[in-house]
Amino acid sequence: MAEGADGVELDVQRCATGEVVVFHDDDLARLAGRPERIDQLSLARLREVRLSRGEAIPTLAETLEACGPAALVNIEIKHSGLLPARCRALVDALAEVVARADADQRVLISSFSPGAIWRWRKIRPDVASGLLFERPRPFRRPWPLRTDIFLPLLRPRAVHPEESLCTRDSVARWRRQGYAVNAWTVDAPERIMELAAMGVSGIITNDPARARSALTLTRRSAGG
Repeated sequence: MAEGADGVELDVQRCATGEVVVFHDDDLARLAGRPERIDQLSLARLREVRLSRGEAIPTLAETLEACGPAALVNIEIKHSGLLPARCRALVDALAEVVARADADQRVLISSFSPGAIWRWRKIRPDVASGLLFERPRPFRRPWPLRTDIFLPLLRPRAVHPEESLCTRDSVARWRRQGYAVNAWTVDAPERIMELAAMGVSGIITNDPARARSALTLTRRSAGG
């Protein structure tokens, strides 16, 4: 936020005791050198884990409080399986956390999972959501569930395409269909300026200071 970001993007999943925690990976191998999965450990056990730089794993409730009332929080639902009960439990728990934090107007719920977005739209249609999708990759399964094929059925408020899928035509088409377009993950200033000129609504980046500078240059060059 100090570098000019409008908000943060983060990932959530449920631990073994049902709490919604903020963590990207399914397991602790990469960041903590441990084999356990997040959904196999209780919150008490997760509290004991220290990551590679000494960080602890927070709950979503703690994170929403830390981000403060001014930051947009793009919450990605991490659900890659095909079990509807597990997806429903995560989405319902997420909805409860958002309601308790009175964060309806400062969150954007996103997911690659059409089922997760469908469930969110069913129980909280008043809270903004976005469908994530990406270009095809070998061995990424199930790939059809990571495309925009379900957009007409889901009708979220936003689309979150991988930046390589953004062209003038595709961005214009999504905007005509009424979607906000938030592209990920874009760090190169030249590409950020291109996307801004196409009319994307938001940029998801690892370097908000550089992105803000590029967007300022784009506005100046456009006379705005």
